[in-house]
Amino acid sequence: MDTVLLIKAAIMGIVEGLTEFLPISSTGHLILTGALLGFDDAKSKVFDIAIQTGAIFAVILVYWQRLRDTVTGLGSDARARRFVTNVGIGFFPAVVLGLLFGKAIKAHLFTPTVVASTFIIGGFIILWAERRQSAVVRIENVDDMSPLDALKVGMLQCLAMVPGTSRSGATIIGGMLIGLSRKAATDFSFFLAIPTLIGAGAYSLYKERALLSMADLPMFSVGLLFSFLSAWVCVRWLLRYISSHSFVPFAYYRIIFGVIVLATAWSGLVVWAD
Repeated sequence: MDTVLLIKAAIMGIVEGLTEFLPISSTGHLILTGALLGFDDAKSKVFDIAIQTGAIFAVILVYWQRLRDTVTGLGSDARARRFVTNVGIGFFPAVVLGLLFGKAIKAHLFTPTVVASTFIIGGFIILWAERRQSAVVRIENVDDMSPLDALKVGMLQCLAMVPGTSRSGATIIGGMLIGLSRKAATDFSFFLAIPTLIGAGAYSLYKERALLSMADLPMFSVGLLFSFLSAWVCVRWLLRYISSHSFVPFAYYRIIFGVIVLATAWSGLVVWAD
């Protein structure tokens, strides 16, 4: 067993868990961390997607009561059925557009300029969204969302196909811009992540199965475990944070990180594209 490899897997898992649900793009952070660790070959790219499942298990644990009540109430509770329908509607655009354009986006948009630009632009969008948040809130709770609201958030989630955008950023900040409260947007982003990230992880593992063997199981297990643990801490912290704070600090972080992306690319420290 390669101890150094397992340590790298643990570090990558921690980075994934801490960044997946914040509006700061886990992809950009994993690329930088992987490059610095020398953990950036073809197999590691599959690893980066697969360990998202560990982070999702943390969301399932945090929201276990709500998810259990929803499943048990599907036959009799109209609220539960509406909730599941809305999550399904929000998930659908990512499936369609991902299958249609995922390969082309990966081939042409995974450049430092695009990643840095989306980081920086996203930071300014967060500042704008927070400035107008109090004037546009019309939905305080995810149960008050309509199918059209869910579809809009689902379409916004597709923006995260562009590297550096951040799935959480697109859904949370996008949700706020269409009238969801900060809490409702964050909750729906978490719920929408469950089918989205599990589906992406399963598809990636299946598609790249020829690269993998049983010898990779310890590496993936460590990554999943640390992704789960760090995401559990992060999700619980974020839910407390948004009750009394805005996303403005994340906006400034994105802008600074965008500059770092350009600096690492120009210096040759990180290779962003094949």
